Amino acid sequence: MIKTALLLLLGGLALSLPVASVLAIGGYFLSENFSFIPMTGAAGTLTWSHSTDFILIAAPMFIMMGELMHRSGISERLFGALTPWFARVPGQLIHTNIASSAVFAATSGSSLATAATIGTVAVPNMDKGGYNRPLFLGSIAAGGTLGILIPPSINMIVYSVLSQTSVVDLYAAGFIPGLMLAMLFSGIVLVAVLLVPSLVKGQPADGSLWRARLAGLPHLLPPLMLFFVVVGSIYLGVATPTEASALGLMATLGLVAINGQLNLSVLLSAFEGTVRTTCMIMLIVLSAFFLNLVMVSIGLVDTITSSILDLGWSPLAMLLAIIAFYLVLGCFMETISMMIATTPIVVPVVVGLGYDPVWWGIVFVILIEAALITPPVGLNLYIVQAVRKSGSISDLFIGSVPFLAAMLVMVVLLLLFPGLALWLPEVVTPN
Repeated sequence: MIKTALLLLLGGLALSLPVASVLAIGGYFLSENFSFIPMTGAAGTLTWSHSTDFILIAAPMFIMMGELMHRSGISERLFGALTPWFARVPGQLIHTNIASSAVFAATSGSSLATAATIGTVAVPNMDKGGYNRPLFLGSIAAGGTLGILIPPSINMIVYSVLSQTSVVDLYAAGFIPGLMLAMLFSGIVLVAVLLVPSLVKGQPADGSLWRARLAGLPHLLPPLMLFFVVVGSIYLGVATPTEASALGLMATLGLVAINGQLNLSVLLSAFEGTVRTTCMIMLIVLSAFFLNLVMVSIGLVDTITSSILDLGWSPLAMLLAIIAFYLVLGCFMETISMMIATTPIVVPVVVGLGYDPVWWGIVFVILIEAALITPPVGLNLYIVQAVRKSGSISDLFIGSVPFLAAMLVMVVLLLLFPGLALWLPEVVTPN
């Protein structure tokens, strides 16, 4: 039964079938052949109940927030405001790419939106400043991955629903690792530029930097305000995560209106992007829920969990094997699909090994981030290449390597110091 399920999933993906179709077909086959009571009749009820899940409703809200910020010029002003602060740091605009991605991530919740938005603003400056193309482009792709680690995060919402874990705890757990990962990215750039100064040939900063820094401060306020509205309302007890996403969307609409960009063209473009992304995610989510229901009903999840735990490996060895599995799988599978297809199977194993599901959620998100910049299927690489519009994508493949190494360092740090993820949830939501 386990072999049949694996062959169905891997075979469908190898044939490049849509992931939602692979999951739904797999669920139908297992239901018809291994279940005493075929579960296909429950598909309609399951689809309705999960498509109206209160937590999942937050996803399109966060997606639209990112779409509106991208199309209204808020992100461009954010990039310009941060640029003077790194003018005298070796690496200059590369650090701005990472910092802008981190700030934008705190409002959009999407890696793809973060990479596309910051890439659109940053790429035109690459050749003007004489930057090494692989390193510059790699920083945009890697910075984009922060969109699913620094809260609010759409992927954390999905993981919360699939693993029955508190999204509030997950958001709190993502703060410190998210900021640390951004600093690791900048640290790698700093070391690389100090060792090889020719990587950056930018012009030296002039003496009017403080004037430019102060002049740009007002443009940093909108994303920071949105972050406070969304995350602050959650931890102040004013709103649930879903209600906070609605508040954030209304605040974003207000900012766009204040900037004079709230017109029909911007709204229609934002609606189109939101619907396209939401439909893709929800179709995969609903198909995965059907497959998960079938696997639970036929005992497949328990069988897999027992088989793995019966191997007799130490918890650490088993966890390292799971991490290696995800690093390999990330080379060939899209991230949201990987999360949805594997979470119901892997989380019981990880919990059975004695690890905290919230802690694992953060490690898991970082592994998914790595998949976003791992060739040949790293979506952020192709997003940045599409924004770039010319040149070889091999630049991005090469440029992503040092940032991938930083992610692995962050995983090791979480293994050695679990409190990096677990301390803040214990502080903000004590039992």
